[in-house]
Amino acid sequence: MKKQLLALLALAGIAAAASGAAAAADLVGNAKAAENKVSMCIGCHGIPGYKGTFPEVYEVPMLGGQSAKYIENALREYQKGDRNHPTMHGIAASLSDQDMADVAAYYSQQK
Repeated sequence: MKKQLLALLALAGIAAAASGAAAAADLVGNAKAAENKVSMCIGCHGIPGYKGTFPEVYEVPMLGGQSAKYIENALREYQKGDRNHPTMHGIAASLSDQDMADVAAYYSQQK
């Protein structure tokens, strides 16, 4: 009985995780909606050759023209802590899945 209950709980967890990932994958980014969301990005990502120095020296990439999927994945990795950068972790933690999709759409359309 315990094994069956554990198996059901495991399956429920897997289904919930898959559902959340599918919901995030179904989002369509709106570049126009991101115009008000990217102000916190421009200070670092809008300066050619900029290097951040906290807590160590980071080469700050230009985001314009990057793939939307790449940007969304990077933001999710910062949000989860899989990518280590304190500032980006804080920013990504404040974004919803829709915000991330919008920001990604915005930057993917930039040059």
